[in-house]
Amino acid sequence: MNCLQNLPGSSVLPLRSFRCNPRKPSFCITTRVHSSFAITWGMMSSTDLPRRMAVKAISGSTSSAETSGAEAEEEKSEMYSTNMTEAMGAVLTYRHELGINYNFIRPDLIVGSCLQTPKDVDKLRSIGVKTIFCLQKDSDLEYFSVDIGAIREYAKTFDDIEHLRAEIRDFDAYDLRLRLPAVVSKLYKAINRNGGVTYVHCTAGLGRAPAAALAYMFWVQGYKLTDAVNLLLSKRSCCPKLDAIKNATADILTGMEKRLVTLTWGNHNCTTVEISGLDIGWGQRIPLEFNKEQGLWILKRELPEGRYEYKYIIDGAWTHNKYELFTSPNQDGHVNNYVQVVEDDPDSTSAAIRKRLTGEDTHLTTEELRKIRQFLETCPGDE
Repeated sequence: MNCLQNLPGSSVLPLRSFRCNPRKPSFCITTRVHSSFAITWGMMSSTDLPRRMAVKAISGSTSSAETSGAEAEEEKSEMYSTNMTEAMGAVLTYRHELGINYNFIRPDLIVGSCLQTPKDVDKLRSIGVKTIFCLQKDSDLEYFSVDIGAIREYAKTFDDIEHLRAEIRDFDAYDLRLRLPAVVSKLYKAINRNGGVTYVHCTAGLGRAPAAALAYMFWVQGYKLTDAVNLLLSKRSCCPKLDAIKNATADILTGMEKRLVTLTWGNHNCTTVEISGLDIGWGQRIPLEFNKEQGLWILKRELPEGRYEYKYIIDGAWTHNKYELFTSPNQDGHVNNYVQVVEDDPDSTSAAIRKRLTGEDTHLTTEELRKIRQFLETCPGDE
């Protein structure tokens, strides 16, 4: 097993490379110096060149790198890393062929990469893991030919470990935000039920898994978010989407409220109109319906508060709507539409809570922690 020593980055499923090139998010950052390496993070924007970060795992032995199978695995990893870089806004590398890697964040909490064979269950049992918590979707597993069924069936042969799944789309900050409350609820209940050490993983263990671990530390274990982030990054360099965690926190405390948004396309001389981005991610599309009376293609969708970028696909061609809000061109000259969903009353209690929790100094009061834990305990099961 590879215990990760220097691993900045995030895991990625290679999606189609769409020409919309949505803007790459900014994320803030610190410098972490370890005994054998230094990792430097900085403020990034759409005009910055990505900083080089790489995943290096220590392996006790190497298999035949000359075989076609090994070469195919390396090619998959290269494609995975390329898509990860484009999606995350930083140059990140994941080497699936090096096997499972992980770091203890706390004595009872591990963040790592995906299990690849049933034998990995034995490896985790040997270090005291009682719950394996998988955040991958089926498409993630299929890409690297991981037989999740065999892994789950093997885990069931033991009475001292449980394998659970709670799917979150890769590189999708909106899906992460929307799914975190139910996902962490399932994680919270599993930890209460099984005790011991918990292993949280996505594909590379650099994006979704660290975010879920952070949310658990923030919502359940009572860490200040900044303290949880500092602890996490001191153990494993990774790219959790902090804005998603902050907004998910505010969503829970403001009642998971949503507001109706209507988007329209006025050209009736086309056969299909779709939207990508928004809350579904750039790898998905939603069709608009044509209203004959209004002569408009219309999409009505309920969204939680936040800013959402999107793009229209008209008969297969990506474009933006000049009659709706749109961004200035990014470094590649691409323009996206966007919508800002806000509280109706900016002076309301809900607006004040969200403003505080999505700011720089994110903290929870004792009463807010109680409400969040109550939500996690009563949230319907995520099966």
